[in-house]
Amino acid sequence: MVSNQRLRLFILCFCLVNTAFIAATEDENNERKPYIVYMGEATENSHVEAAENHHNLLLTVIGDESKAREVKMYSYGKNINGFVARLFPHEAEKLSREEGVVSVFKNTQRQLHTTRSWDFLGLVESKYKRSVAIESNIIVGVLDTGIDVDSPSFNDKGVGPPPAKWKGKCVTGNNFTRCNNKVLGAKYFRLQQEGLPDGEGDSAADYDGHGTHTSSTIAGVSVSSASLFGIANGTARGGVPSARIAAYKVCWDSGCTDMDMLAAFDEAISDGVDIISISIGGASLPFFEDPIAIGAFHAMKRGILTMCSAGNNGPGLFTVSNLAPWVMTVAANSLDRKFETVVKLGNGLTASGISLNGFNPRKKMYPLTSGSLASNLSAGGYGEPSTCEPGTLGEDKVMGKVVYCEAGREEGGNGGQGQDHVVRSLKGAGVIVQLLEPTDMATSTLIAGSYVFFEDGTKITEYINSTKNPQAVIFKTKTTKMLAPSISSFSARGPQRISPNILKPDISAPGLNILAAYSKLASVTGYPDDNRRTLFSIMSGTSMACPHAAAAAAYVKSFHPDWSPAAIKSALMTTATPMRIKGNEAELSYGSGQINPRRAIHPGLVYDITEDAYLRFLCKEGYNSTSIGLLIGNNKNNTTTKKEYKCENFKRGLGSDGLNYPSMHKQVTSTDTKVSEVFYRTVRNVGYGPSTYVARVWAPKGLRVEVVPKVMSFERPGEKKNFKVVIDGVWDETMKGIVSASVEWDDSRGHVVRSPILLFRSDNDYR
Repeated sequence: MVSNQRLRLFILCFCLVNTAFIAATEDENNERKPYIVYMGEATENSHVEAAENHHNLLLTVIGDESKAREVKMYSYGKNINGFVARLFPHEAEKLSREEGVVSVFKNTQRQLHTTRSWDFLGLVESKYKRSVAIESNIIVGVLDTGIDVDSPSFNDKGVGPPPAKWKGKCVTGNNFTRCNNKVLGAKYFRLQQEGLPDGEGDSAADYDGHGTHTSSTIAGVSVSSASLFGIANGTARGGVPSARIAAYKVCWDSGCTDMDMLAAFDEAISDGVDIISISIGGASLPFFEDPIAIGAFHAMKRGILTMCSAGNNGPGLFTVSNLAPWVMTVAANSLDRKFETVVKLGNGLTASGISLNGFNPRKKMYPLTSGSLASNLSAGGYGEPSTCEPGTLGEDKVMGKVVYCEAGREEGGNGGQGQDHVVRSLKGAGVIVQLLEPTDMATSTLIAGSYVFFEDGTKITEYINSTKNPQAVIFKTKTTKMLAPSISSFSARGPQRISPNILKPDISAPGLNILAAYSKLASVTGYPDDNRRTLFSIMSGTSMACPHAAAAAAYVKSFHPDWSPAAIKSALMTTATPMRIKGNEAELSYGSGQINPRRAIHPGLVYDITEDAYLRFLCKEGYNSTSIGLLIGNNKNNTTTKKEYKCENFKRGLGSDGLNYPSMHKQVTSTDTKVSEVFYRTVRNVGYGPSTYVARVWAPKGLRVEVVPKVMSFERPGEKKNFKVVIDGVWDETMKGIVSASVEWDDSRGHVVRSPILLFRSDNDYR
């Protein structure tokens, strides 16, 4: 009996020890991952002291001095308090419970939201008012893929020395040897160095072209005869050509990491930038776990407005990213031009496709075949030759011919191995690709190429199968006129799920087929074996819209250097040009409308938002007092803080949204049949002299929108007035999921201050 008990005890002990050993082994075998430990506002302590505090905090969790120093990767400490460390999940969870920690979240990869545009917006060169002296004092920080300082768009001839407020540096390195008076500084952030080609991880050089493109859209000097191989020929320039650029490289081949972006924000704020432009995004997260929301909040506290791209996951609803109310979220709209690449068949029929084809045909006609007919029967294995998948075609059947590829998984020439790359590798003369869905975005091709609509592709197939000697020719891309603006198909749409009663995107700007500067280190198509280089390129995405809005913000700031970020944002939103898109998208696709920079410098009234107002909004949204206190610097190491922040000691934001936002938005449940909302607003007079504004309301049948009071009179600039908007009605079946209305304040002297109103009901059709 005794021996049996000892045996059971031995087995139990062995199992416990073995289980603990296995758990420990699994933990060690699982690779440590980078986590960001966010601790709110940095104190006045030195960066060295902050780093030591971070180490001590890490030591309490890890328990080993050398291991704690080994796993810590980076300390933020100039404006943002926090650090990056390689942690196991259980260590991250334990750190999140430590005093002074706001949040701990895993470092993730985010992606880039990837000429004529300023004329289209009314800023015709030499014909619009500018405040050049102040404009040249404005510095725009661009968080992107780096920059090519040697581009003619960044020529600093005649540009004065850096503004006295500039505190940044020019960090040189491989393929990046200098800055100048136009590109004042450049830094790069790559906290995790693995996985880069030799030499590409040690400088702010732009190997992608994206950062050069966005930077020149903001502040590029005027360059005549700019084009992509003759396409879209004209003068390229930025919206504020006298402003300066500070480049912060945070994006690499693998993407843009949270920890790198947060480090760049921390530096840019201290460097003295006035505006931050960041055309990057990812999954929507709570604000204290979103590096862009965190960085932008600390920038806002220093008077810096952050402009963000809305994302390229449209046209579906609930796809918009960069949702914090203190950032400006920008959708992409079209210009009044499009690019057509015409295909002509041997029987005389033509099809108008879309691409950026810079190749002029050398013959009147070329032999034409299809992927199906060019199939390499001896190849075996997997793949679909009809769609021209890699490895499915025979060189003897492709060489010297134009190849027609049916709609398949690999549409588009940029990124992976598209059909143009497959056909070029087999010495083909050109490629015609059938599109599954219509697109408005033109992409560069490696050889002569055109993407045609599905119906036109079907006709091409019929022609190929109807003759023994099919022929075709692909002409060089030409520019034609089109009605505009319209929202680009790829542009992400609202509503949002993080703060459901804040309308996002805020505004739209040109982002479709934009010509701007390009890096000499990047290939035209992105293919490594594309040896063509160009000074300018045409790109599409909300990435291209964001710098347009950033330039517009800088333009407004050049006339009103003392305005807050919220005031500049308000001016751009309330003067935007309303768009005529209704139905299932409406303001969910464009917010307040297309930016109108010339009107924005004289908005008449602005909706301002203070830091305290944002904090009250966060309280209303359910964020706890401790985290909010850390956000503003209330921690035990900050001796200048007099008392702890507590939500219950402050009046929370009023009304349906709880914030003095320039737009008005409410999401209601699918079971709601009645509408009853109220929005409280405060406006400040930024006009000249006495003025009287009268409210004008537009609302659909069945919805009552009342403004109280209906008239506001101002005696002097800077005077503030309060009003409320009361909405009542019944949700009619014809309204479906979206109801649009608007309020305009008109002073009869040229100032019309417009706020869109959007109600959204999440019916089954919108889930």
